[in-house]
Amino acid sequence: MENVVLIIHLILALSLIGTVLLQRSEGGGLGIGGGGGGATGGRPPASAMSKFTWMLAIAFICTSIALTLIAAEKAGGSSVVDRLGDGAVQDESAPALPDLGDSLLPPSADEPLVPTGD
Repeated sequence: MENVVLIIHLILALSLIGTVLLQRSEGGGLGIGGGGGGATGGRPPASAMSKFTWMLAIAFICTSIALTLIAAEKAGGSSVVDRLGDGAVQDESAPALPDLGDSLLPPSADEPLVPTGD
């Protein structure tokens, strides 16, 4: 089910990008320098392309919400720490580190620093 919704989501995303790029620019990005003030007043009526873009955008939001709900359902209230705890069980048959004793400690002040013939 998740794969089907994800494929639909990707198709909607690509279609939404395409329809936005195909639309005619109305100039005055973000309404800056539009002037206007004529007899017509504001914007022209919505075209079929802009209505189609809105429908794609609404469908895209719906699939986004559906994917979020599916992901939340899969998580099932488990924590990431809980999932890590299950896989971090130590194997008792693993060999332990060799006991090196005090050979890794620095020499005391009483002992001379003479190399050994090992």
